[in-house]
Amino acid sequence: MLEKDGTVQLGNDEKLELTKDDAKLLEILSSQRRAKLAFGTTEDYLKMLERMKELEKKGEIIVHHVTEEYDPVGVRTLSGRVKRIPTRETWQHKSCGQCGHIPGYISAFYWIMSELGIPYVDDTNQTSCTAWNYYGSGTSNPVALSAVFLRNMHVAYEKNAYPLIHCGTSYGDYKECRYLVIMNRDIRERVRAILKKVGRELVVPEELVHYSEWLHVMRHEVAARRKHDVSNVKVAVHAACHTYKLMAEDYTYDENILGGRKPAPTSSVALALGAQLLDYSNWYDCCGFGFRHILTEREISRSFAYFRKIRPIVRETHADVLITHDTGCVTTLDKSQVVPLAQGYKETIPVISDSQFAALAMGAHPFIVCQLQWHIADWKPLLAKMGIDWKAAYEEYRSYLDKVKGGMKPAFIRSPPRRLEPRGGAKAFRVDEPVMT
Repeated sequence: MLEKDGTVQLGNDEKLELTKDDAKLLEILSSQRRAKLAFGTTEDYLKMLERMKELEKKGEIIVHHVTEEYDPVGVRTLSGRVKRIPTRETWQHKSCGQCGHIPGYISAFYWIMSELGIPYVDDTNQTSCTAWNYYGSGTSNPVALSAVFLRNMHVAYEKNAYPLIHCGTSYGDYKECRYLVIMNRDIRERVRAILKKVGRELVVPEELVHYSEWLHVMRHEVAARRKHDVSNVKVAVHAACHTYKLMAEDYTYDENILGGRKPAPTSSVALALGAQLLDYSNWYDCCGFGFRHILTEREISRSFAYFRKIRPIVRETHADVLITHDTGCVTTLDKSQVVPLAQGYKETIPVISDSQFAALAMGAHPFIVCQLQWHIADWKPLLAKMGIDWKAAYEEYRSYLDKVKGGMKPAFIRSPPRRLEPRGGAKAFRVDEPVMT
């Protein structure tokens, strides 16, 4: 790896010094090599998209298209193809880890949509993607995974809302499942038989979209409603492996964001809000979560997260916050700081999602909406730098809790009224509870 001082690490104790021109050439060649590796499956990926059209034409599958009703915005993917990102009337495919470990992650995202007046469907009729079995334990199989994937996609199709996937692992898993279903007739027919038993059809989404891509295309609308100045906030970004390394051809890149050499989402949001975006040497490294080893070798995950990611980021950037866009990344990078700090290590940095950072900048309540009290690393200096009086906000939160304990119904974030009606007699989804303001 090329270091910032223009040297290349050859071994544990050996370095090679390069001239400035040679270092620049090496960086260009390395970038081209990474691009070649990433583009290795592009041809197969594009063939899959063509095959999907053929199967739809034959009547073998239903394709859920990103129609104009969803107000799509085009983005460029690593494959060079233009991908259409739906911006409204989206079906929220929630993350089990976000809901269980980082509730402010999703409430902040819903709050942003509601503030922008954008309707969405927060459906209770969703199952987990079961990708834990695939990446974590290896106990599942392609047919089971694909059946769960398409079961959820049919629910979204019924509700006439386009699926927007919150979890990076669900997103990566579904991209691989879609490829298998389209390109493998045996898997497709076995999945069809399973879906028939539960009264569902084989509906395949034209585009698979991660919520970070939605935030990317909506970043200017978000920035236009910014209430807190974040121009003095230094931001480091960690991109989730399962968004841009699994079926890498399908994720969003932008030549105007990081030169088009790294994924655009999340970094683009920080820049649009006016924050200072900082680079660091181990940008491409995993957060440490990795699924298999978080289950079987947990201390390796925690050590990697702190010593390979947190410490270098703090030492190199002195950033005020580390922002990422996946359940496992936020959880691992935040909570893995507990033990090292207890052992006397000093490097620490708050870790939050892009939706939380954007919502905070827009004026969302740091505890009732963004729920930073669930996070481990100290977020107080970040809020102070954003001009947010966290002490007053925490007293408001305590008062809110006391009222709920006293019998007040908790406030819910509800979607603005929808324009589209569900398909084929499917029931509309509605929560008749107080709206959070």
